Amino acid sequence: MKKTTSHQGPEVITSFYGNMADVGKTPVARNEKTNSEFGYVGIDAILEQMRRKAMKQGFEFNIMVVGQSGLGKSTLMNTLFKSKVSRRSLMTTEEDRIPKTIEIKSISHDIEEKGVRMKLTVIDTPGFGDQINNENCWQPIMKFINAQYEQYLQEEINIERKKRIPDSRVHCCIYFIPPTGHCLRPIDIEFMRHLSKVVNIVPVIAKADTLTLEERDFFKQKIRVDLRANEIDVYPQKEFDEDAEDRIVNEKIREMIPFAVVGSDQEYQVNGKRLLGRKTRWGIVEVENTAHCEFAYLRDLLIRTHMQNIKDITSSIHYEMYRVRRLNENNTQPNGQTAIHANSVPEHEVLSHEM
Repeated sequence: MKKTTSHQGPEVITSFYGNMADVGKTPVARNEKTNSEFGYVGIDAILEQMRRKAMKQGFEFNIMVVGQSGLGKSTLMNTLFKSKVSRRSLMTTEEDRIPKTIEIKSISHDIEEKGVRMKLTVIDTPGFGDQINNENCWQPIMKFINAQYEQYLQEEINIERKKRIPDSRVHCCIYFIPPTGHCLRPIDIEFMRHLSKVVNIVPVIAKADTLTLEERDFFKQKIRVDLRANEIDVYPQKEFDEDAEDRIVNEKIREMIPFAVVGSDQEYQVNGKRLLGRKTRWGIVEVENTAHCEFAYLRDLLIRTHMQNIKDITSSIHYEMYRVRRLNENNTQPNGQTAIHANSVPEHEVLSHEM
């Protein structure tokens, strides 16, 4: 593992773990022989062209973590990417405090694995749910998400657009639910009800090893009931299933949500193997063992199977809804003049629109 850290620039991490974005292991042979060589055109070579282009450009993924202090948000992020990617990992002792208001902070990293480069941005929301009065505490987060949409929109409507617009849009929000074992709190319902309309939300039960298996199953069932009762649509949303195959895969995921997760950056010796886990009096809770928790399912969803789909929904659904609304409401002023001009931002622009 090789890395250099800088608060001003991105952190460069080369990881030798996992199987993240292992794209195109076997290149397409240009002179590949087929059973009917005369009829072979070579259209399948487009896959290799796309792979090479994607490898050159790299990938971007912006993930937000939301939840009150002490739920293991930073630890889970470090566990997901097998590196010190969380904000807390780079904080000094003086900075380790509970803010009086919600402070949204992001830190970017360049991660490389098996030749695949990805710019990962982790957006933390310290202060959420930690105050005496948490009314409307979701609003600063809503404002931040819409601000990223606005920034992308202004780049799009420029006359001279960049060849590749930097993407700071929030692709996914992991919402941490405390392991109470009862039901969703009002703050959980309010947050997910508002934010599920503008971003992909993946709810997780934090520190799930504090619950028995029976308590965990009961809690998950109660949460799913609360989500349906409050019409909260979390990722993967049913209406965005593209075909029958997707529907089957996503139904299994929806039956598992919220994921009961355990995070740890500590390794322990278990049966002759070094494993990530949490040590208790009764033994080691193995983070990547699906019999112990559902961390592996969450990792697969976010990184190995659905990352591109999460980005596609952000772009084609959430951002598109924001873009259409903004252009409609700002297209014509009372005097009939165009409100949005290329290379300029209207003075009356408001970033905290609600859906």
